[in-house]
Amino acid sequence: MESMIKDIGLAPTGIQKIDWVKAHMPLLNHLNEKYSKNQIFKGINMVVTIHLEAKTAYLAEVLKNAGANVVVTGSNPLSTQDDVAAGLVTKGIPVFATHGCTNEEYDVYLDKALDIKPELIIDDGGDLVNMLHGSRKELVANLIGGSEETTTGVHRLKALANAKKLAFPMIAVNDSYCKYLFDNRYGTGQSVWDGIMRTTNLNIAGKNVVVAGYGWCGKGVAMRAKGLGANVIVTEIDPVKAIEAVFDGFKVMPMQEAAKEGDIFVTVTGCNDVITKEHMKVMKDGAILSNAGHFDVEVNRNHLEELSIKKPYEIRKNIMSYTMADGREIYLLGEGRLVNLACGDGHPVEIMDLSFAMQFLAMKYVLENKGKLNNELYVLPAELDKEIATLKLEAMGFSFDELSAEQAAYLEQE
Repeated sequence: MESMIKDIGLAPTGIQKIDWVKAHMPLLNHLNEKYSKNQIFKGINMVVTIHLEAKTAYLAEVLKNAGANVVVTGSNPLSTQDDVAAGLVTKGIPVFATHGCTNEEYDVYLDKALDIKPELIIDDGGDLVNMLHGSRKELVANLIGGSEETTTGVHRLKALANAKKLAFPMIAVNDSYCKYLFDNRYGTGQSVWDGIMRTTNLNIAGKNVVVAGYGWCGKGVAMRAKGLGANVIVTEIDPVKAIEAVFDGFKVMPMQEAAKEGDIFVTVTGCNDVITKEHMKVMKDGAILSNAGHFDVEVNRNHLEELSIKKPYEIRKNIMSYTMADGREIYLLGEGRLVNLACGDGHPVEIMDLSFAMQFLAMKYVLENKGKLNNELYVLPAELDKEIATLKLEAMGFSFDELSAEQAAYLEQE
């Protein structure tokens, strides 16, 4: 297949980035060594649609080394790193992705990737699955199944499954312990602030940070903001999560009240219109808006444009300035897209080592259970979580206790 990328001449720096992550991903290295020998995916056509940066590239390389015919696309118009895409192409892996592509080009890339007629897919956000249930549903008959990386994609899959419309088995990798407990909390928590700080070059300590949503991602963002010295305010719609935030030491209030106090806003809910014109009207001069949810719908950019009396302009790379009627300036980072990827390199390498090891095992699980799985949404068996956690601990130089025979017998009696 002929790739669609920005510039093959960017490959040398892309390969450098891939080589760097290889040195810090012991789980994928372990899987690469083990399964490149027995070629578990030999001859299997596979599409990987995940934010295309170095860690994703190495996952694709490990899958290819295990025998798969892999095609890669990005899962967000602003998260693709063009040099990494070029680096992958030089390694013999077709890529359909460019940074800053239009929504129309993005759909073309997904469509072109699907021309491989995949038997296995890895999705991130649900766009690939959506296309397989729509314009490319003729490919479903060839599909064994797939896996989903993120919370938003799982929500979309649950809607399909509940409506009895899911056309093939899918694994909710996002719902595995070794994914959401670490990727969503520690990965998002660190990478969001990495993206915000490198983009704004502003201090976090002493500022009022508003975190919208207190799921695992929101918990991570709030925890890291607190560690940086911020005064954290949480907004929530779930009273259980709201009281959890209170017990974790944070203020909780409705967004309409928080909008008056916040210096930096981070939305991480997976829902639309979390921040709208009613909130923007009462924000401080210089308020910074960012989003860490999968889609660019949480901060209503149309409302910002409606309220701005001047044409929005890029005041600094990845920061758009909007001027309110009273002279206040409100800033939006990364077009309201995933701030950790639009303005940074995404989750830390060691965190994605866990997540992508789970993705590899999800592909193995689906393949080994071909014909046994219904067209439903599944979670990987708990023993795979334990296997990955054990390997990761060993790689980090830690060990843990095990039950003695007597203790195991005692617990069985209980």
